[in-house]
Amino acid sequence: MKKMKKEIVIYQGKNGIIEFRGDFENENSIWANQKQIAELFGVNIPAINKHIKNILTDGELDESTISILEIVQKEGNRTVTRKIEHYNLDMIISVGYRINSTQATQFRIWATKTLKEHITKGYTINKKVLKKNYESFLQTVEDIKTLSRNNTLIKSDDILELIKAFSSTWFSLERYDKQNFPKLGKQKTKRKVDYKKLAKELYAEIGILKQELIKKKEATELFAQEKISGNLESILGNIFQSVFGKDAYGTTEEKAVHLLYFIIKNHPFTDGNKRSGAFAFIWFLQKMNVDFREKISPETLTALTLLIAESNPKDKEKMIGMSLLLLQK
Repeated sequence: MKKMKKEIVIYQGKNGIIEFRGDFENENSIWANQKQIAELFGVNIPAINKHIKNILTDGELDESTISILEIVQKEGNRTVTRKIEHYNLDMIISVGYRINSTQATQFRIWATKTLKEHITKGYTINKKVLKKNYESFLQTVEDIKTLSRNNTLIKSDDILELIKAFSSTWFSLERYDKQNFPKLGKQKTKRKVDYKKLAKELYAEIGILKQELIKKKEATELFAQEKISGNLESILGNIFQSVFGKDAYGTTEEKAVHLLYFIIKNHPFTDGNKRSGAFAFIWFLQKMNVDFREKISPETLTALTLLIAESNPKDKEKMIGMSLLLLQK
C-alpha cells in the first residue's frame, strides 16, 4: 500500500500539454484518480471508468497501470484516510486518445506534435523543466560566449551548436555536482587472467615508454623504477583479487580505473607514477578490448590523472566513480 504525501494536482494547458504538480512517494511515474482524469479531459467520471475498462479489456495496458493509494483528507472535523484507485501516466495518455471532448482533442493535437518532434528530431523539450534550470543554462551560454569571444573562428550563431556538441559534458558535470556516480562498469571480465604474466607484459610496455621518453629527454633512468621489486605485480593482484569466489572488481572498467588510481596514489615507482598510471590505464583497456578512444581523449586522460594525483585519499570513491562515468559517456 502506498501513501500519498500530497495529493497531486493535474491539469491541461490551452495548448493541450498535460501539467502535473505535487509530491508523492512512488515509482518514477505520475498517478491520478478517475476524478482528476475526468477534470483533465472535461468529461464525467463514468466516461473515464468506461474507457479504462475497455483499455484493460483490449489488452492495451495491464493491471500494473493501477495502484491503490491512501489519500488523507479532511471531511468536516475529521481527518479520514481512504484507499482510492490511481492510474499511472500510461493510462492517462491512453484515455486521452479515446475521450471525445474539446480538451481531449487539444491534448491529442499536442501529443501527436510532441511525438512527431521526438521521432524526427530525436528529442523533445519541456520548457517548464528547462525553466527550473534557466539560470544555470544562461550561465553556460555566457561561459561559452566568453570562451569564444576572442576566437575569430567561432561565430555567435555557433553557441548553441557548442552546447549540443558538449552535451555529455553538462550531463557529467551535473552528475558530479549531485555525486551521482556509477558503481560498476559494463564489460564483465569473463576470462581468467594470469595477473603475474600480465604484470610482466605491462612492465615491459612501460619500459618501452620509458626509453621513448628518455630519447626525448623527458625522463631519466629513475622513471618507472620500482621502489620495491614486485610493486606493480601487487597492484595487478589487487585489482584481480576475489572475495567469496567472486571478483572484487567485477567489470573490466572497474579494474582499469582502480589500476589507474593505485599506481598514481600508491607511488610504486621512484619517478613517473602519473605517466605510468595513465599509460597502464589505456594499455589495460586496450588489452581487454574496451573501446575507449571516443570517450577518453588525451586531454581527458591528462585532466583525470592530475585530478586523481591532487585528490584527498578520502575522496577515492568519488575519483573512481568519476572515472567510470567518463568511460560510460
